[in-house]
Parts: sequence; C-alpha cells; structure tokens
Amino acid sequence: QVQLVESGGGLVQAGGSLRLSCAASGSIFSINVMGWYRQAPGKQRPLVATITRGDSTNYADSVKGRFTISRDNAKNTVYLQMNNLKPEDTAVYYCTATSGSRQYWGQGTQVTVSS
Repeated sequence: QVQLVESGGGLVQAGGSLRLSCAASGSIFSINVMGWYRQAPGKQRPLVATITRGDSTNYADSVKGRFTISRDNAKNTVYLQMNNLKPEDTAVYYCTATSGSRQYWGQGTQVTVSS
C-alpha cells in the first residue's frame, strides 16, 4: 500500500514559477515510476511528466522546456519545477506512483495561473 501527499500548489501570475512536491509513504520500496498528471474541470487528465527510479524522464509536449521533474529516492519524494507558467497550465495536479501492477494517486493540489 502506497500513500501520496502533494504540496506546493497555489496562485501565480503568468510567467511565474511554482514547485510541487509529492511525498510517498507505505510500501515505498516497491515504487518504480512516479509522475504528475493534471486535470481541468470537464477535461481529461493528461500526462505532465514521469520519472523512473533510474531518472529516465518523459514530458508532455506542452510543458517541455518549462517544467522539470526530479526525484529524491532517499526522501521518497518527487518534484515538479514549473517555470514560465501559462493560464492554460491551470488545473488540479495529481501525483502518481506505480508499484508492481498497481497505480496510486494523491489527492491533488490546485495550480491557478492568472493573466
């Protein structure tokens, strides 16, 4: 069993930055991939970024060059550094982790970007 808790969301003006954190607890030794998804009301929940235990990363085209995902395995934490934020980045951001064949989700943290 894995529990995920996100933090770091908030309100920011366009062009600003935020850093999201996601701390994992429970059966953390079984975690393989960690990542971030986001969801706006009435829309899908597309991938933002993922990272493996070996630090292999994958990004959505919409955030490449602006967002950076990283992880600290000793702290069981994944981060998302978000720079040059745009209004279209406004969404609830969800942390995810895979453990074996299971996928776990955090409760989400709101990011709002104003023009």
